[in-house]
This record gives sequence, C-alpha cells and structure tokens, in this order.
Amino acid sequence: MGALEPGEGFRNSSAPDSLGDAHGASEHGRRSQRTSRRVPRRAAAGRRSFTSTLRALEGLVDSGAQVSVHVVDLDSHVHVLAGDDHVTMPVGGLGVVPLLIEVAAGFEDGTLDPFEIVDRTSVEAVESSGLWRHLHAPALPLEDLAVLAATAGDPIAVNALLQRVGHDRVRERIESLGLRRTALLDRFRDRRGPDDAPQVAVGSAREFAGLFSALVNSQAVDAAVSAQVSEWLSLNQDLSLVAASTGLDPFAHDHDAHGLLFVNKTGRDRGVRAEAGVLAGPRAGVAYALIVCFDDLSITHRLRAHDAFRVLGVELMEYTH
Repeated sequence: MGALEPGEGFRNSSAPDSLGDAHGASEHGRRSQRTSRRVPRRAAAGRRSFTSTLRALEGLVDSGAQVSVHVVDLDSHVHVLAGDDHVTMPVGGLGVVPLLIEVAAGFEDGTLDPFEIVDRTSVEAVESSGLWRHLHAPALPLEDLAVLAATAGDPIAVNALLQRVGHDRVRERIESLGLRRTALLDRFRDRRGPDDAPQVAVGSAREFAGLFSALVNSQAVDAAVSAQVSEWLSLNQDLSLVAASTGLDPFAHDHDAHGLLFVNKTGRDRGVRAEAGVLAGPRAGVAYALIVCFDDLSITHRLRAHDAFRVLGVELMEYTH
C-alpha cells in the first residue's frame, strides 16, 4: 500500500508541533486554561498529546503502509487527531456496522421480525472463520444472528443478515446516514474470484468515527435504533487492537466496574486492520477510527501494525482518564 503523499501528515490538535497545526478550538481552550483558576476535569484532557501514536503511524507509513486515523472529542467536537481521514480504504468486517443499523431499524419499524428463523444451509458456507459453523444449532433467529455478527464478526451470520435485508436497503441506509465514502460491497467469501468485489467493505476513518459518535449520541436513525446497535457492539469480544490497552474483559465488558464506556467494532482481512469505536472515561469521551493497510509479508509486518493500534489505545486511555 502507498504511503502518504509528500506534505501530507497527521494532525494532533492536542499537542501542536512540526507534525501538524493546532486546531483553533484547542488554542481557545489553552487561553481559557490560562485565565481560569481551576481547570474542569474534561478540559484537562485537552493537554494530553498523541505523540507516540503519531510516531507509530508515521513509522508504518515509512514502511509502505497506508494509514487513516480520526479521533474526535465527544464533548467539544474538536478533531483531536487526524491523518488521511478522508481516504476510502478497505475496512473488512467494520463495514458490518451499517448493516446492523439497517437490521435494528427493521426491527424497530416492524419490517423485520427479530424472531424470524434463518436456516444456516440457506447461506453459502464460509469455512475460514466464524462461530456459528461450530455450533450444533442449524437455525437461529435474526436477532441472535445480529448478536453473532456484532460480537464475533461471524461471517455466516453477517451473510444471512445481508441476504435477508438486501444490498439495496443497506446502500440506502448508508446514504441516509450521510456516509459518502462508505460501502458494504459484498458478502464474506472464502475465496474471491475475478467477478467478485475485491473487498467486503470500504470506508474512511472520518466517517466511521462520526458514525460511532452518532450511535452513542442517539443520532443514528433514532434513539431506539442507536441504543440497540450500541448494545450489540458493546458485547464485541475482539479487544485485541485499540481495546487491548483498556484492560477490559473481552467476554464481560458492557458494565465495567470502573465506569469505562467502550463500544467498538474491528475489521480484518489480508493486509487490512481496522477499528472504530467510542471510549469514555471520567475526564473525556472520544470517538475514534484507525485503518491500516499493509503488505502482510511476515509476522513482523503484522505485529508492527497491531502495535500502532495498541499505542493509540494507550493514549486514548490517557486522554479520557
């Protein structure tokens, strides 16, 4: 994958330096801090930087990877960190989120029955990954399939939902959400032929961070749909990338004892790692998305990409706590 074009770089509005200019709102926040006797707890988060993340991401770019990142403060709406966040890139299973929104909307308006049973044999098998293929239950209701899709990224469950809803409805939902650089192109497949879409889904970091912000702020379709999708995604068990730095239990983190709010979805494919979500703590809350496309030539290349996600996770925890 190509690197950033010359002159392009990452913007870190919480720690301006040679890598980018400070956001105007951050500068205003610093002036306010100098004139105020006591800094509000959430305002204090603005002083935290993402220099380690910038270093890790620029290292990936130097090695030939393509990187897209966006972090926005949920309170101030300041873009805390941004780099090539407008670029459309492969996102793997992260593209399932708009499908889940359409499914939840169908449950809400009555066009879909949550208890409608879907037989596994009605969907083409996917043997490369997934949980349902290991279960004895030959059929499951749509709502259980949504849970499997959100928590385990189960490809057969995703394909069954997509087959039931249809690409047209998902495309219309994506357009209604105002997403111009996001698309769910195809179902999951063990092998992609010349007549198949080259990727399951594509999107930009800016749009996916904005989508998660809309979900937790009850603005994705409506409050009921936002709450349902957020609930499904709060059960996600893949905490190996950004979420690895949260210390959360991957099997029981929807009600954290320390009051940490975390909702996320990951996407994986050969040479693709993507994650978007919301992390909120006592100081601040953020919506984030990071997409990395890299040449998966060795385990070292892969681990370098994974390390960048974890560095971002550490600095997100510092920002929110």
